[in-house]
Amino acid sequence: MEMSGLQLRSLATNEGELQLSLMRVPVAEPGPDEVLVRIDATPINPSDIGLLFGAADMPNAKFSGSGDDVKVIAPIPEAYRRSMAARVGQSLPVGNEGAGEVIKAGANAQNLLGKTVAILGGAMYAQYRTLKASDCLQLPAGTSAAEGASCFVNPLTALSMTETMRREGHTALVHTAAASNLGQMLSKICLKDGIQLVNIVRSEEQTNLLRDAGAVHVVNSSKPSFMDDLVAALTDTGATIAFDAIGGGKLAGQILTAMEAAAVRKMKEFSRYGSTTYKQVYIYGGLDTGPTILNRAFGMSWGLGGYLLTPFLMKIGREETEKLRQRVAREIKTTFASHYTKTISLFEALSAEAIAAYNKKSTGEKYLINPNKGA
Repeated sequence: MEMSGLQLRSLATNEGELQLSLMRVPVAEPGPDEVLVRIDATPINPSDIGLLFGAADMPNAKFSGSGDDVKVIAPIPEAYRRSMAARVGQSLPVGNEGAGEVIKAGANAQNLLGKTVAILGGAMYAQYRTLKASDCLQLPAGTSAAEGASCFVNPLTALSMTETMRREGHTALVHTAAASNLGQMLSKICLKDGIQLVNIVRSEEQTNLLRDAGAVHVVNSSKPSFMDDLVAALTDTGATIAFDAIGGGKLAGQILTAMEAAAVRKMKEFSRYGSTTYKQVYIYGGLDTGPTILNRAFGMSWGLGGYLLTPFLMKIGREETEKLRQRVAREIKTTFASHYTKTISLFEALSAEAIAAYNKKSTGEKYLINPNKGA
């Protein structure tokens, strides 16, 4: 009898609606180099929410059905339909990463049978996934699926930031939304590796959280003294590269301006073109979906660009990527430990209450889905 399992799908329609539902899909038998994994934990990351909801107006969503028949329908505002045009009519599986137990294995992958593995394979909001054994990261003995569920997106992104810093000739870095799950990982990496890091947060509570964990330079963007504090931290650290999770608004420009001010302090002669110190800001998130505003007060030696994990991993190649993966596995309960606000089922993931909570993308709040919870 053919095996099947539930999978969460997101569909944009020609009528300007987003439809979320659970679909029962066949589960393929693993080939010689493949494994079948029962997914026991998969996190809801901002990148997952981007695919899950797109530009839909989720506060005005309508909910119907229950169990396998649950459905969510939300309008896509006319102004944003063009941005979702490429996916209209496609029922897309969601979920970048996850972890679970290997319940079947092909002839060449028997060493993974019964083991708990982490996967970056897409379509993880599902009860089962058949994947290449080489795509699985075997977790250390005693590591639960929940502990290993966030093995890839946040840990590898944080590691890629310090690697990019080194490869591009910088010696210290800046990170925004620094109290996030990823931000706390990056802070631990920098402390462990002796890298100076300027953390930008939005509240005193977040400041205290990072300082209590050992962070040295924490700057609160909500304080009137923000720019002075930022320039002081940049002068002290010499940070000339930043990774910005906010995206919209003035913050990226403020960071470049503060970097220039710190560089000018070290200049021996005035130049109307500003300092020759190259300053780089990479935008890797979109917590603010508005326009990125630049007030050109940072000289002529600067760059602003987008940043994604996958192109970076492709650039460094499989061997270097595997080194990063193995470091994550070794430090999964320390440097790369993740903490979750709540664990929910696939059914609960499509409830009005859960969507309202995890769609806020609040710092320090992270939801975990157990696709087999209640199954």
